[in-house]
Amino acid sequence: MVGADTAWIIVATALVLLMTLPGLALFYGGLVRSRNVLSVFMHCYAIACLMSILWLAFGYSIAFGGGTSGYWGGLDKMFLSGVTVDSLSGTLPEVLFFAFQMTFAIITPALIVGAYVERINFAFVLVFSGLWMLICYAPVVHWIWGGGMLADGGLFGETGARDFAGGIVVHQTAGLAALVLAVMLGARKDNSKPPHNPGMVMIGAALLWVGWFGFNGGSQLAADGGAAMALTVTHISAATASLTWALWERMKYGKASLVGLVTGTIAGLASITPASGFVGPVEALVIGGVAGILCQEAVNLVRNGLKIDDTLDVFAVHGVGGIFGTIMIAVFGQGAWAAQLGSLVIVGIFTVVVTVIIALVVKSIFGLRVDEETETTGLDLAQHGERAYDMTS
Repeated sequence: MVGADTAWIIVATALVLLMTLPGLALFYGGLVRSRNVLSVFMHCYAIACLMSILWLAFGYSIAFGGGTSGYWGGLDKMFLSGVTVDSLSGTLPEVLFFAFQMTFAIITPALIVGAYVERINFAFVLVFSGLWMLICYAPVVHWIWGGGMLADGGLFGETGARDFAGGIVVHQTAGLAALVLAVMLGARKDNSKPPHNPGMVMIGAALLWVGWFGFNGGSQLAADGGAAMALTVTHISAATASLTWALWERMKYGKASLVGLVTGTIAGLASITPASGFVGPVEALVIGGVAGILCQEAVNLVRNGLKIDDTLDVFAVHGVGGIFGTIMIAVFGQGAWAAQLGSLVIVGIFTVVVTVIIALVVKSIFGLRVDEETETTGLDLAQHGERAYDMTS
């Protein structure tokens, strides 16, 4: 099965990159106003490029290096030092494992983009994203997936945190970082305008859905029944959450929107992510069914209750979804309550503290928010010298 494992993870790596480029870029791009759509594309594309280089330089070593510390993996594998075409990680070529994990390091800071679109300084985006991936994301990867302090044999004894594909590592960290930046930025001048292109949102969501098969199915790191089950429960949760979101929306507002339907898809995908290697189809129905309602109510709480302008609802969908799915692992008896809840608390506190520190430092050097004129004109023209649409032709 070694050859089959390698072939599957090559495909899964491409699928996870597809989630950011173009999936997330289109999903987020359609949700903003037309004068800011290219800035969203720019953020996602530039982050993908920068994270790739930083993952090669330092990130992979911090997450999966051979150091004995429970806190980080050390720097012995900087620039893939010592890794050859014959090096193995389990049954996989290590360079392929590196590439697969690199796509996770790309999409995690890219998810945060949704919280600060339409008012963020581009230089801040790049510097913050790079530092955050190295100082926040990569250590958390080591703690849970790299044999660190939250894994089996760590702080919680023999049974460590169960996080199959990133409920804590990806979605909680990105969701909390998004919430922190949204609070620090403050609300947009005018946040009442609807998405400029719901069709683009749907296309992006569809690409995310397909890419998620690589995200969750690939996390089995083998071409076997476990990968097939992870893929299956991922699909079931996404489909169920889409419908429950739309139904809840219709019950509350009298209409079910396309944007609501596909946002439910993402809620279902985020919620099943940590549990996808531990549950079956019936549990996936439950997770997806609850996620469609829970994440929608979280959107209302953040927007209307807390009055936080998390522009594209990153925390409510990804953060809440990832946390919910992580807890459901314990609910279904597939993980220890202490390890699941304790890991959420530890990673949550670490993420908030590190995000605040990085954001304050980068803000002091590069600035955080664009000026009022730039926000009014739109980031596309003011920061990048381009427009997405030529209305005169």
